[in-house]
Amino acid sequence: MSEEYTREEVAKNNSEDSLWCIVDHKVFDLTDFIDAHPGGETVLLQIAGTDATTAFYNLHRHEVLTKYSDLQIGTVKGEKPEVVEREEGGLNPVPYAEPMWLTPQFSSPYFTESHKKLQKQMRLFVDKHVYPEAQTAEEEGKYISQQLIDRMASTNILAMRLGPGKHLQGRTLLNGCVTPEEYNYFHEMIVVQEMVRQSARGFQDGNMAGMVIGLPAIMNYCKAPELRSRVIEEVLSGKKKLSLAITEAFGGSDVAGLRTVAEKTPDGKHYIISGTKKWITNGMWSDYFVTGVRTSEKGLSMMLIPRGEGVETTPIKTSYSPAAGTTYIKFDKVKVPVDHLLGEENKGLQVILSNFNHERWMMVCATVQMNRIVLDECLKWSNQRLVFGKKLIEQPVIRQKLAKMISRVEADQAWLEAVTYQMTKMSYADQSKHLAGPIGLLKYTVTRSAHDIADEAVQIFGGRALTKTGMGKVVEMWQRTYKFDAILGGSEEILADLGVRQAMKQFPNAML
Repeated sequence: MSEEYTREEVAKNNSEDSLWCIVDHKVFDLTDFIDAHPGGETVLLQIAGTDATTAFYNLHRHEVLTKYSDLQIGTVKGEKPEVVEREEGGLNPVPYAEPMWLTPQFSSPYFTESHKKLQKQMRLFVDKHVYPEAQTAEEEGKYISQQLIDRMASTNILAMRLGPGKHLQGRTLLNGCVTPEEYNYFHEMIVVQEMVRQSARGFQDGNMAGMVIGLPAIMNYCKAPELRSRVIEEVLSGKKKLSLAITEAFGGSDVAGLRTVAEKTPDGKHYIISGTKKWITNGMWSDYFVTGVRTSEKGLSMMLIPRGEGVETTPIKTSYSPAAGTTYIKFDKVKVPVDHLLGEENKGLQVILSNFNHERWMMVCATVQMNRIVLDECLKWSNQRLVFGKKLIEQPVIRQKLAKMISRVEADQAWLEAVTYQMTKMSYADQSKHLAGPIGLLKYTVTRSAHDIADEAVQIFGGRALTKTGMGKVVEMWQRTYKFDAILGGSEEILADLGVRQAMKQFPNAML
């Protein structure tokens, strides 16, 4: 914007017929915006012709200026804007807004240049394609668009979300910023944490979470080569959708208590499946359901069930957005070929449990990042909000709250990185053997951190933390939805107990 105006010129435009103001040394003409202003015309008339920088930043984030950049007509003569704008895909300069490995002055033993290249490409992708859709879909309860699924499929982000492995071979990963051979769990951590920057908890799960936790069972346990290859290709290409259907109303976290029954037909060629599933993420639009069933009185099995005759899905209203596609499923005498059995009959518990470590680890990655995003919101707000003539950050009680939040976020990220390093050095079998306890305890402590961080953030934002729009919308969203992470994938109490029980198996008798 090349036009320059003196402050005296701006001051003359102080009526509803010609209403100008200054924000961060930029001059805005709000005359035609008066009727469209969400807060009404009175607020604008109060700052007409003045420097409204303090008033603006006491109510809004800088992004609002970007949103209404077409209202800017120039700058104040001889003055330059002071607020630093983050470029699309760029790093956040706010202290502790990025993990230590991404902060320029620090180093890390875990992350290489390929990790940094992937992070930059992922952030660009999320900023440009995911965040805008997520914000709209979260508010309106819309399901993920096929266009976004296709974008993630064509760049192989869908494949990368399943972690390192053979499924990546021969694929070009996000413009070639990392090769399939070098892709490891730290790369996957980056993909997960960058995707969380959509800041929409319901859409976060709606963004193909069912595929991420359901497809590994097919990749690892489907014994029919043609079926396995076809389903994997259909799902990773975005042509078909898939979800994991384990939980039932009677069972909850008690996987062994499943009541959905699969009985073989007399000719032994099919299973007939009847029962119900509840709280199934992405179930509303899934074409396949990786389903836990009972095949004998004490035997559980896993089955791939295509959507078809006898499969009925109904949406479930939860405390987060319908964008997640949370579903109640009814299977009414569904006929499925025997080659859709995953693993061995009556040994499905092994299949069910096999991916729990990875699922919980992914949830930890996401929760740690969301906690950091909330911390960033609180740091920004504390530095711009004026109360009793002072910024919030000048109040010792606020600094104490921020110190607690920073400590929890950084400690959790450090433990996550330590566990992730162990994952890069272990086979999938060894991860199940040695990391089930540590990952369970890690998820437990991270969701406890979410509880504390959400609580402190609400107190910092006050009434705005109870409002779904405006300054506090991210905090409102998190305080309303963080409990999903404390329940899904294994509740806090069960995982805490698992961690201790796993440790006790290694307790040396000599110490008694």
